[in-house]
This record gives sequence, C-alpha cells and structure tokens, in this order.
Amino acid sequence: MMWTQRTWSELPKDLEGAGYSAILPVGATEQHGPHLGCGVDAVLADRLCAAVASKAQIPMLPALSYGCSLGHSRRWPGTLAIQPITLIELVKQIGDWAYYSGVRRLFIVNTHVGNAAPLRCALEMLRAEHDDLMVALFNSGTLSARVREVHFADADDWHANDAETSLMLALAPELVRREAIREADDPDRTMDLVFSHPVNRTSGNGVTGRPTLATTEKGRLWFDWMVEDLSALIRQGINETPPLDHSYFARHG
Repeated sequence: MMWTQRTWSELPKDLEGAGYSAILPVGATEQHGPHLGCGVDAVLADRLCAAVASKAQIPMLPALSYGCSLGHSRRWPGTLAIQPITLIELVKQIGDWAYYSGVRRLFIVNTHVGNAAPLRCALEMLRAEHDDLMVALFNSGTLSARVREVHFADADDWHANDAETSLMLALAPELVRREAIREADDPDRTMDLVFSHPVNRTSGNGVTGRPTLATTEKGRLWFDWMVEDLSALIRQGINETPPLDHSYFARHG
C-alpha cells in the first residue's frame, strides 16, 4: 500500500477500498543524545505507518524526514530543522495534491513533538479549503493511554528516553550505540517552569529520561501496541461521518 509503488491506474481502486483514505507520516531529523542516531523520528514515522498501512490496507504517502526541530538548538550537531511555516506549507501542499488524487480522509501521523503545532495549522488550512476533506492528526506518543504511559514514564518532557531507545533497539538497532547508553540518562528539568525552554537549557546531553532502562523486548511490545492502537483509530476514522452535513462555505438560511 505504498503510494510511491502504485500506478495512476491502481491508486483510484486502492483509495476506494480504503474509504478514500491515506496516511501521511511526518518525522524529523535531529540529535537524539549520544546513543541514538539522528533519524529516530523519521524511522519511527516510516516503520509505524508502513505497518499500519499493511494492517489496515490504506495507502501511505511518502514519509517526511524533516520537521520543526528548532527547539533542539545548535548545541549538538545533527539536527536539520525547518521553520514552522515551511512545514505548514509543505503539508498543506501535499494535502492539496492528495485531494486532487482522490483522498478525502487524510490521517497525519506525527512522531516528533515539535511538529504538532505546525501540523495543526496545516490541518486547519486543508479543512477550510476542501469542504469534503476530513483531516486527523495523531501524535505517536499519545495514541492511547497505554502508549502515553510508557512514553512519559521516565520524563514528562521525554526525548531519547526509555521509550524511544527501546523502540529503536527493536526497529533499527543500527541506530543505537549500546556502549553510550550507560551514561546517557539525564533528568527532566522542566517541572514547574513557566516558560517552554529549548533543549540546550533543559538537558546536559540532548536526552531527557532514562535510556538505561531500555530493552529490545519492551520495544517490540510497545511497537505492537502502537500499530494496534493506531490501526484501530484509522479504522474508526474510515467509517466516521460528520455529525452534521453542513457546507463550510454556505451561510445559514
């Protein structure tokens, strides 16, 4: 169900079978501490959505590997950030062209916390332009209560923590430097703060949480949960209709 592998003559039938739905994975390329490669978010976006696309039989658009990572600062090499307005416009234009190809239900799956606000803006713009397009935004760390619990267990402002390290041990062990995990733990310093500070002022090494707790077994289990819970949300969305059938553009009368 990879969009890039389908022909223009095959996609209409694919979309019809999926309720005219498609998944757009959005990740990032950014530092993930001394023990994880910079592609964590991009890998997770691609692997999670590919698994769900197969399970739910829904076309998956190509994953975006660049995101709004400005909060990670320039303290550590590796981050390749784009401006919020760039991400907004990029996703808006992708959504427009997906619509022209027949998509009427777009599921945006975000694996980087900093993308959430720009993606919400793109969602608003797409809905306002296309009256019959429904757009959902899911953040990977909060797909369900159980997924949220494991992501936030060791840090509220988590990054490169137990959850992300465990997931990479299971999905992409080539991204993990096991010898560097032993000294990678860094505490969450964001409790009771008024401002949202960039990572250079909240973390000593780019990590927030306890990657020393990570295991491959936990990563496999948690990834299975994420696939199962996201698939359920998408299946629900494929069958959802608006509570009221009023045009966005028509005045009440």
